[in-house]
Amino acid sequence: MSRVIKLESAGKDRTQLSKYILLAIRELGGSSQDLNKSKDLVAYMILALAQIAQTIDASVAAWEKRGYWVKADRFRMEWGWAQTKSDLLYKHLNNENWDGIIQQVVQISQKLSAVKVPAKKPAIDPWTNGYKLLMGGTK
Repeated sequence: MSRVIKLESAGKDRTQLSKYILLAIRELGGSSQDLNKSKDLVAYMILALAQIAQTIDASVAAWEKRGYWVKADRFRMEWGWAQTKSDLLYKHLNNENWDGIIQQVVQISQKLSAVKVPAKKPAIDPWTNGYKLLMGGTK
């Protein structure tokens, strides 16, 4: 039996999600739009940040096997904000606190300032129906 090779790594997933979060922030800050699209964009950011937080343990597993505890802990501290911001955005979205959402979005964009944003949007917006997905299928 041959080995199964996973082409996507946690780092690649994190980078791709970070780029899409920045595109969603750009879209949210763009022209005026309807409330449903804004909710979809914020919901996508919540889900993407939660996915980023899930990639952290996979990334540091190899370092911990080799005993690089300090390096693993630094990486966890560097990306620990992702779950916190996801939780805060979720709370603000549930309360429809748009001032709080904007404050969190600004902080997220600062955290991701080193990420290079693609010039073009993807063919299919990844945030479509994000709010419905976040709320478990009910909109």
